[in-house]
Amino acid sequence: MPKLGMEPIRREALVQAIIDEIGASGSLDVPVSRIAARAGMSSALAHHYFGKKDQMFLAAMRHILQEYHREVCNALAEAQSPRARLTAIIVANFAQSCFTQPTVNAWMFFYAQAQSSPEAARLLRLYQKRLHSNLVHALRPLTEDPVRVAEATAATIDGIYLRAAFDGQQLSTEGSEIVLSVVESMLGDPK
Repeated sequence: MPKLGMEPIRREALVQAIIDEIGASGSLDVPVSRIAARAGMSSALAHHYFGKKDQMFLAAMRHILQEYHREVCNALAEAQSPRARLTAIIVANFAQSCFTQPTVNAWMFFYAQAQSSPEAARLLRLYQKRLHSNLVHALRPLTEDPVRVAEATAATIDGIYLRAAFDGQQLSTEGSEIVLSVVESMLGDPK
């Protein structure tokens, strides 16, 4: 008989296990048995909760996106001005919960999976639209062309994630400083 209340705990363990396994192997070609073993359960139980491995990966990305959303909301709650709002959004992208090697690797595979999976593509579009909307809202009082600056800001964030994934060096929060300096150069004098 199943233990009551164990499903959310096991699902969370599987989600963390797939993020960790992708981070460790640098690939989506991780057997479900290895993911399940890392989570402390059988592969049959992992399949019971998620079905295919693709569904496990999508659940992991939803988890990563929820953590990112939490970071952005917490940062925006503190922001008192448009410039502070812009800074909060950028810094949230490089928060410790979002910018670990396993998470960065998961993002890279997420972008690749979005090319062939409609569900992953939908999640990616939602993330991109939300980021764009948040940036444009913050930039509107700061520049005459908030859309262009928002697109350049998002591209710079993506570029730092790409470099972090391929460099394999220790990650740091310097990414936010780089993005902020690029944005400052586009904005010019503070308003």
